[in-house]
Amino acid sequence: MTADDWAAIWLTAKLATLTTVLLLGLGTPLAWWLARTDSLWSRCVGALVTMPLVLPPTVLGFYLLLLMGSQGPVGQFTTWLGLGLLPFTFTGLLIASVIYSLPFTVQPLQQAFRAIGARPLEVAATLRASPYDTFFSVVLPLARPGLITAAVMSFAHTVGEFGVVLMIGGNIPGQTRVISVLLYDRVEALEYTQAHYLAAGMLVFSFVVLLGLHLLNRERRV
Repeated sequence: MTADDWAAIWLTAKLATLTTVLLLGLGTPLAWWLARTDSLWSRCVGALVTMPLVLPPTVLGFYLLLLMGSQGPVGQFTTWLGLGLLPFTFTGLLIASVIYSLPFTVQPLQQAFRAIGARPLEVAATLRASPYDTFFSVVLPLARPGLITAAVMSFAHTVGEFGVVLMIGGNIPGQTRVISVLLYDRVEALEYTQAHYLAAGMLVFSFVVLLGLHLLNRERRV
């Protein structure tokens, strides 16, 4: 393992951790609203949230690049704020990762919230619990398996991103070069030995994540 490999691993872990934290903060209330609302508006929002599952990553990355670029509304706004442009920066990479991994947080949480049903909420209401207390004292503890699944899947999915991170972040060592991009570089340079180390590591990581989730779901059913 070279210094570039370790730098890419550290950057990937940092990106995945921050993305997961942001997604749990943003995705939890969104999933709760989608689980408790049945309207045309909520269905449209749900479809929009789910789009990254079926949309080619390069398409999403392309439009994010246009939005964040010098001619895009987001790019003009960040420039007006004195923040500069977001493409090919870690911040832009983080925003793209949050958008791309959003369904991996929202869907498990939405299913967990729906599985709770109305009865626990009604009991909490009879005990005069406020909506705030009900959500944090009743809903979140009951949805704990969904929270764990959402966190693990969001982290793992961010680690495996390629198309979106390449379009938005490019390939800047120490700033935007993550493991998947470095692996592509190794293969393109015919450095198959180094590529094997990276690919095998990601393969083992993916297996461990999925095995852990299967074991968790099995224990929950028992």
